[in-house]
Amino acid sequence: MLSVTLFLAVWSFGASKIQTSLGQVPGPSMVWQQAKELWQQHLAERHKAKEFYARQELRKQALLTQNPGTKVETIRYTGKTTYIDQIVTSLKTVFLGFLIASLIALPIGIMAGYTKSFMKAINPFVQIFKPVSPLAWLPIVTMVVSAMYVNNNGYFAKSFIISAITVALCSLWATLINTALGVASVNSDYINVAKVLQLSPIKKTFKVVLPATLPLIFTGLRISLGVGWMVLIAAEMLAQNPGLGKFVWDEFQNGSSQSLAKIMVAVFTIGIIGFILDRIMVRLQRMVSFEKVAI
Repeated sequence: MLSVTLFLAVWSFGASKIQTSLGQVPGPSMVWQQAKELWQQHLAERHKAKEFYARQELRKQALLTQNPGTKVETIRYTGKTTYIDQIVTSLKTVFLGFLIASLIALPIGIMAGYTKSFMKAINPFVQIFKPVSPLAWLPIVTMVVSAMYVNNNGYFAKSFIISAITVALCSLWATLINTALGVASVNSDYINVAKVLQLSPIKKTFKVVLPATLPLIFTGLRISLGVGWMVLIAAEMLAQNPGLGKFVWDEFQNGSSQSLAKIMVAVFTIGIIGFILDRIMVRLQRMVSFEKVAI
């Protein structure tokens, strides 16, 4: 509590001394005020949606009373996207990207851990592509997705898919490397027991190898999820996918006196959600692993 209080005091004092083209740098009170305003805007928009569907239901009942056989379609409410809606969109995007990354990285990591020659074969590609920025991946992903996803009338929007794939390409490497390292370093006694029991390769993988490598695998997954959440903001900014990244970019372009405070709200939101996601991964690791997980 003392450290938090000191941080807020230093922040408040420093903010009051700095002036920008948009006005004073927002202090804690200004950021808190904008956070409450964004929440109130969300509640007001949800109230409008509720009233819209209520009116629609009344009209629907009136039409059915006049003509019982009439087929009445429900019109979707297309109001303003709120800050909470953008948070939900960002979470959906990062989880889809994380799922794609895991589905790619885990099998390749297991094969690389089993076979040293395969690990040597893919190692140059891992070292080359691992440090590539999402800003470099995004144009390539955009062109490929645009060529394959022409109609843009499916379940997912094109910008959503572009952001998710960019997240996957940047976040899969930690899971791949840790999985390969974990499989390669499994205790030889476990492997010998599997040979004595004459387990098939599939049974050996799921009964012996994976349980022994879960700590390293989950460490890779935690890093991948953290990287994915960090990458997502940049991807959403450039892909213009509705989410926290687009919110930050729009507020920056808006240039109003309240924009800096709203951007600071987004900064704290991104950090808090990233911390919560990491804690969720730690809890999942404790549920499936016999080893004690460090904080």
